[in-house]
Amino acid sequence: MKNHRKVISLFVAGIVAGLAGASVNAEPLKIGVSFQEMNNPYFVTMKEALEQASKSIGAELIVTDSRHDVSKQVSDVEDMLQQGIDILLLNPTDSAGVQSAVISAHEKKVAIVSIDAEAKGPIDSYVGSKDYDAGFKACEYLATTVKKGNVGILDGIPSLGILERVRGCKEALAKHPEVKVASVQNGKQERDQALSVTENMLQANPDLKGIFSVNDNGSLGALAAIESSGLDVKLVSVDGAPEAIQAILKPGSHFIATSAQFPREQARLGLALALAKHWGATIPRRFPVDVELIDATKAKTFSW
Repeated sequence: MKNHRKVISLFVAGIVAGLAGASVNAEPLKIGVSFQEMNNPYFVTMKEALEQASKSIGAELIVTDSRHDVSKQVSDVEDMLQQGIDILLLNPTDSAGVQSAVISAHEKKVAIVSIDAEAKGPIDSYVGSKDYDAGFKACEYLATTVKKGNVGILDGIPSLGILERVRGCKEALAKHPEVKVASVQNGKQERDQALSVTENMLQANPDLKGIFSVNDNGSLGALAAIESSGLDVKLVSVDGAPEAIQAILKPGSHFIATSAQFPREQARLGLALALAKHWGATIPRRFPVDVELIDATKAKTFSW
């Protein structure tokens, strides 16, 4: 995986170096970024990477937080278009719900790249993790650990990436006939919400042996509920967030693994592709990024 990250870094550097001359003597670029949420270290890490990259090319960066409100996200994008952005990096809170904003940006000839979650509409490219693989790997690990019994799934927002994680999880579990999905609830990827939902899930299903959460932020709420319950429930997730890694490292932790994503690489790659599109290059329609399952052994040396 370190080699994979190195390849992405070299790819990004090559695009920027090869096209940077196109911006000489031009007006500074305006880059608009709309995140589904900022109450999550995953997206904070993306924001930091974009701030660094934008500064290195002398571009103005405008960042908005939709707070999982698709109406606000559409409005935020429209506002950025009014400010004359050249590039839109869109992390949709609802893949279908942002389509009108994507169409508006396309009509204004703005380069559009969706990151982390794919947006519907005429985007130029999508950069994101192999979400199906993330769900599959996490739930394959869960199933081989618990071996048999009922498990639960903490779902999330209706983005294509989240749907793919759940699909991957269910297909991994289906390979293990002695492991059954007893409950699917929406934790909304928020710690407090996931805590409450998991408490209810455990009360309704005290025989649960494991839980899959679609992201680490929600999983930390789920972990608190599991620990309070006194039940022996194994937890797996997706992201590779620092706090989740620390939880996995604790001796005897219920949190046993997470499918790690690479937010810095995704953000920088999304910007590089958008710059290439803005400056007239042909870019791939999709750029999938590998994920890596991190258990207690790998957690010792892993970080974003």
